[in-house]
Amino acid sequence: QVQLVESGGGLVQTGGSLRLSCKVSTSFSNDIMAWYRQAPGKPRELVAGLTIDGRTNYLDSVLRRFTISRDDAKNTMYLQMNSLQPEDTAVYYCNRDPPVLTWGRGTQVTVSS
Repeated sequence: QVQLVESGGGLVQTGGSLRLSCKVSTSFSNDIMAWYRQAPGKPRELVAGLTIDGRTNYLDSVLRRFTISRDDAKNTMYLQMNSLQPEDTAVYYCNRDPPVLTWGRGTQVTVSS
């Protein structure tokens, strides 16, 4: 079973930055990968996706603030988050797109106003 381990979350002030990491237990070099988030009381949503040939897509509200990247050699995916806003507060998860793998525990991002 493929395992997903997210890390890098924390508490930051508005305007701050965080870099999330997602370690995958197997190679994902042939997979479309994505970051998702779930805020309290809201459904999980796709934040950013990255194809194997480098094409990206972003949730409108994070465009030009977040950057998704991948290091296939390390089986690791990243999400650089800049200019964080309170509405970015959520638990962040990684998975394939569509999310067919078992979800990891996620990493909590809290942005204080």
